[in-house]
Amino acid sequence: MIGLAFPWALLALPLPLLVFWVLPPHRQQVPALRFPFFRRIAATAGSTPGPGSVVLSRTRLQLIVAALAWCLLCLAMARPERIGAAVEVSRSARDVVLAIDISGSMDTRDFRTPDGAPKQRLAAVRDVVDGFVAGRDGDRMALIVFGTRAYVQSPLTEDLDTILTLLGQTEVGMAGPHTALGDAIGLAIRTFEVSDIDQRLLILLSDGADTGSRMSPVNAAEIAAGKGIEIYTVGVGDPEGSGENRVDIDTLKAVAGRTNGEYFFAADEAGLADVYDRIDALAPRETQTLSFRPKTSLAHVPLGAAALVGLFGLAGVALSARRRRRVAA
Repeated sequence: MIGLAFPWALLALPLPLLVFWVLPPHRQQVPALRFPFFRRIAATAGSTPGPGSVVLSRTRLQLIVAALAWCLLCLAMARPERIGAAVEVSRSARDVVLAIDISGSMDTRDFRTPDGAPKQRLAAVRDVVDGFVAGRDGDRMALIVFGTRAYVQSPLTEDLDTILTLLGQTEVGMAGPHTALGDAIGLAIRTFEVSDIDQRLLILLSDGADTGSRMSPVNAAEIAAGKGIEIYTVGVGDPEGSGENRVDIDTLKAVAGRTNGEYFFAADEAGLADVYDRIDALAPRETQTLSFRPKTSLAHVPLGAAALVGLFGLAGVALSARRRRRVAA
């Protein structure tokens, strides 16, 4: 299918006719000598003087060439283009940030695999999160790790392989031994600032109590709620522990409740896998379908044809002038 990007450019087609009808012919002034006895000289020479100015006439070929070149130029300005078949592209309408606790307590080997073997908390989290991330095809995801401080391992990206690689390289204690829940939420809020998508989901996993944040987790959750961010909190570890090693269930519940999210607790690897399945069911991925038709410009075709027609017209004028000179000789 062929269409015109700027069809209004064809309104310029009658412009040469308007100029021809409205404006007077061009008369070029040149220096001349005036003789008081010019008429006597002309009578003596037996010639009849012509008008003071001569309007050059054009041959039929020149008129055809000029009209054709102008039509082709107007067509090029209208920019013809080939319009392809409709193409539909689906993209995710959700951004997800994973915030993973890597404080010192995540090195505890109290998680149980399905066969009952003990396993490090962070290793169990990595194995389960790997499957969760792999199933997020089409989503944009970011990865935040936190301990004493919170750090962005990866900003929002559709390259999920990078997320998995960075998560696999994460080790316990890389961000410090303590737990800064509030800072992790605040950093997630800043990460979402580049997002123009309405559905924003933060999955926050921690096994300890907040000890060193500059802003309390609940206050950070209030700010997140005002920016349309849902927070799903996941507690792992020992609720009966002491100090930083005790998972702060009340705070995790409060954070989730302030953002219309959900709180989950996982005691083993199977329970953690079930938590992520439930999160996926509670916050299903939304998609946007975009439809467009690819367009290929063909403006170079009439433009090139106009150039060839112009060259042909100039060659015709040159040959005609040469022929007249031969006849005059």
